[in-house]
Amino acid sequence: MTQAHQGGARGWTGTRKGVLSGLRFTSLRLRLVVVFGLVALTAAVSASAIAYWLNREAVLTRTQDAVLRDFEQEMQNRAGALPERPTQDELQHTAGQMAGSDQRFSVLLVGRDAEGRTVYGSSGGLNGFSLQDVPKSLRTAVNKTQKVDGAAKHPYHLYWQRIVDHDTPYLVAGTRVIGGGPTGYMLKSLEPEAKDLNSLAWSLGIATGLALIGSALLAQAAATTVLKPVQRLGTAARRLGEGKLDTRLRVSGTDELADLSRTFNNAAEALEKRVAEMAARDEASRRFVADMSHELRTPLTAITAVTEVLEEELEAETGSMDPMIEPAVRLVVSETRRLNSLVENLMEVTRFDAGTARLVLDDVDIADQITACIDARAWLDAVELDAERGLHARLDPRRLDVILANLIGNALKHGGSPVRVSVREADESIVIEVQDHGPGIPEDVLPHVFDRFYKASASRPRSEGSGLGLSIALENAHIHGGEITAANSPDSGAVFTLRLPRGTSPEEEQPAEDEPGQESGTDRPQGEDPKGDA
Repeated sequence: MTQAHQGGARGWTGTRKGVLSGLRFTSLRLRLVVVFGLVALTAAVSASAIAYWLNREAVLTRTQDAVLRDFEQEMQNRAGALPERPTQDELQHTAGQMAGSDQRFSVLLVGRDAEGRTVYGSSGGLNGFSLQDVPKSLRTAVNKTQKVDGAAKHPYHLYWQRIVDHDTPYLVAGTRVIGGGPTGYMLKSLEPEAKDLNSLAWSLGIATGLALIGSALLAQAAATTVLKPVQRLGTAARRLGEGKLDTRLRVSGTDELADLSRTFNNAAEALEKRVAEMAARDEASRRFVADMSHELRTPLTAITAVTEVLEEELEAETGSMDPMIEPAVRLVVSETRRLNSLVENLMEVTRFDAGTARLVLDDVDIADQITACIDARAWLDAVELDAERGLHARLDPRRLDVILANLIGNALKHGGSPVRVSVREADESIVIEVQDHGPGIPEDVLPHVFDRFYKASASRPRSEGSGLGLSIALENAHIHGGEITAANSPDSGAVFTLRLPRGTSPEEEQPAEDEPGQESGTDRPQGEDPKGDA
């Protein structure tokens, strides 16, 4: 019985391990449920095993003691009344009487008759309980004469042993009649007790299962109680990451989760204030740049008019300009142009930052637009154009001119002629490549060529460019839904690749009128911004 029970326990344990090995602990809720379940399972199995073992020993011990006591009494009363040399019939009759006791066990009596032959008497007849059913070790112990002393008053004792035969448990006991007489053996089936213990095991197993289910439900409730605030915190953190800085958590209670919610609210409030302060400073900076640019345009207009007059005097053949002041006049003319270009670029940047830049779309022939850009700046001799006419796209001509002027001007200024401009169509997009034949762009500069005011060389912080041209070109590409990338050609020189969609969504198109804060005819930054001056 014990062996069968242990075998079943081993099989159950193997199944449980197989199930747990397939679990993937991917959520805190699952881990809590599993931990609760394991703790409850361990406690329930331990309690059930202890209860089963105690009840098993109690049941078996009680039955065993009653059977042994009855058998010993029968041996004294009935077997002890037999003659020292009994016949087989006497043994058979006495064994039958002994088996009729309240405990209902089988009896085997072994003795020697008057002629010295071994005779047997079994309560079940010739086919009943036999000497072969008694373990050899038990027979040896029963027939062994013990030394009589203060601890052992008799030479023979009662011995017993539990055995399992065909999955049925039995109690076997044996002793000899004191003073001479037959040897008696008893066989008692413990099957009723085994059934009772099996019922108890099933009951304990069901109780264990119910405890496991209850622990799972308790774990689910505990996980919900614990994880619900955590889920709310995660949702609030995601909303905060999405820019909803007014997100707050409802705080209730005084536990650790409530403290965590308060900490989150304090952090969110501090972050909201900080972002608001930064936004206000940024807006003030943008407004300052925009206002400054607008304020500078009026005096710049007057200065530009004066410098144009001075430039005409320089170009005149009469030689009326004093040679001593001619270099100063040329410097004033050059710096005035540079300042005018810088103001125009700053105004363009402020429009992009403020989100007020708009497209004025038109059907544009790409080859004609590039030719016009090159011709307007007298770059025909330094630029090679590889573009088929008839390739049209719906773009803003003015902004496309700004992009091309900056890219081609940058290539001429820092890459060297000839500059090659090629146009091709790819995936419903227009791809324009501007390649020069210069030394290329240093690898550490490539990631920064489109940054505002970036200077590739610290040795020349002041250059002819403002450091805004390439960034303005990139912003103009973005507003079209396009992109500009910079790389080095495997042959030589740098390659700027402009990719623009052939069509722009209708809602982006605006009427052909001046943008807010723009004076007509002035929103045209000139081609500038170098690889080392971006």
